[in-house]
Amino acid sequence: MTDRAPLSRKLSAIAESATLKVDAKAKALKAAGRPVISYAAGEPDFATPSFIVDAAAEALQNPANYRYTPAAGLPVLREAIAAKTLRDSGLEVAPSQVIVTNGGKQAVYQAFQTVVNPGDEVLLPAPYWTTYPEAIALADGIPVEVFAGADQDYKVTVAQLEAARTDKTTVLVFVSPSNPTGSVYTPEETAEIGRWALEHGISVITDEIYQNLTYEGVRAVSIVEAVPELAGQTILVNGVAKTYAMTGWRVGWMAGPADAMKLAGNLQSHLSSNVNNIAQIAAAAALNGPQDEAERFRQAFDRRRRLIVSELAKIDGVEVPNPLGAFYVYPDVRGLLGREWEGVTPTTSLELADLILEKAEVAVVPGEAFGPSGYLRLSYALGDAELLEGIQRLQRLFS
Repeated sequence: MTDRAPLSRKLSAIAESATLKVDAKAKALKAAGRPVISYAAGEPDFATPSFIVDAAAEALQNPANYRYTPAAGLPVLREAIAAKTLRDSGLEVAPSQVIVTNGGKQAVYQAFQTVVNPGDEVLLPAPYWTTYPEAIALADGIPVEVFAGADQDYKVTVAQLEAARTDKTTVLVFVSPSNPTGSVYTPEETAEIGRWALEHGISVITDEIYQNLTYEGVRAVSIVEAVPELAGQTILVNGVAKTYAMTGWRVGWMAGPADAMKLAGNLQSHLSSNVNNIAQIAAAAALNGPQDEAERFRQAFDRRRRLIVSELAKIDGVEVPNPLGAFYVYPDVRGLLGREWEGVTPTTSLELADLILEKAEVAVVPGEAFGPSGYLRLSYALGDAELLEGIQRLQRLFS
């Protein structure tokens, strides 16, 4: 028997999604009979609004939807996305500048593939969503973390970005509202960062999938609305998953300059071709239809946000910045480390998360998945009763 050629070194270096890994472990424990409460997955617990489901059911009756369609997306959806981009991001794009993808994650992957060359440095504000550094590495880029802690509401400054910039810096990742922190940059902060990127010729990939989930009267201003001149070097990533409780429908998109979208479209034509037609029609219905249900979801998230922040703040050693967007809270738990809890002394947030799962049967994602240790991410996109019960378990554990 001959030796097999080695497997891909590039793929061997890619880590499994930490959030999905924790969520899968929690679900496995629940299936085994343990009463685990999971704050791991960024997935609304609501059912997709019925008018969206009805649009999909109607689409199933049309044989045209059983066939291949344009790889870049159905015209009706690309037009709806262009209208949403103008409405919510203040940017006028033609439908031809939109690529419909299998969820926002494919859009993120393709965005980096489109603008990153081997050896390029990509400024990555931290805490960051766990997929970003892996997607950068798959494009042969080098992620350069720029960390902002709880004292800054997890928002980086232009001074920090400038300190990290080198002659190899070509791309900035900008996310507001943020996953994992829920932080929202002010219009002034966004404009300052946008002007800095424009001045230095740095491309921007901005993930706006949580832009419609903001609270306390805050609006997430798009970086291309704050600095319109930046549109020629910015790719916007978005999707229907979070706002409309459509995570399993797998419809996202990217929008940006025509030349960049041409490259991304060519890649997608070989990578996946068109997104499921039924899901595309459902997504068009979501964007074009009544927004009452989406607003009801947002109000429920706001109620849960206020509850989880107030309850976590009762735990001595936990600092909880007030998140103004998305559906995550990102407490600083360094005050719990190095102390003994039920015979265990965790020294990292990874060890702390393991302790919490074992002793309190609560699943959280440790900060190591998003940057430095010392933090936890909790999603409050779960039922109100479970949300409160889980936090009360933590209060008992750390009392």
